Amino acid sequence: MLPEGHKAVRLIISGRVQGVWFRGWTVDTAQELGLDGWVRNRADGTVEALLVGVEANVERMIGKCHEGPHLAHVTEVNVHNAMGITAKGFIQKPTVDVEARRT
Repeated sequence: MLPEGHKAVRLIISGRVQGVWFRGWTVDTAQELGLDGWVRNRADGTVEALLVGVEANVERMIGKCHEGPHLAHVTEVNVHNAMGITAKGFIQKPTVDVEARRT
């Protein structure tokens, strides 16, 4: 369970978000905001992230993900509640095959 004033969300970020240093930027930015979680590419061309931390900082990070790093062109950020999920530190995970996750 998360402490009061904290939240956890899972993002699916679409657009030109792979091959533009989006994951590295996400790790750096999330660490600057004191967030825990992870980021990874998905085989369908999107980027997925788990953000856990103080609610205001999670919201700031969501806003920043709408822009991304300089070379990115974000077209959509889907936010899903990840209540009850916790993480320690912020890491970059390997690419995941979206179809494999459904089974």
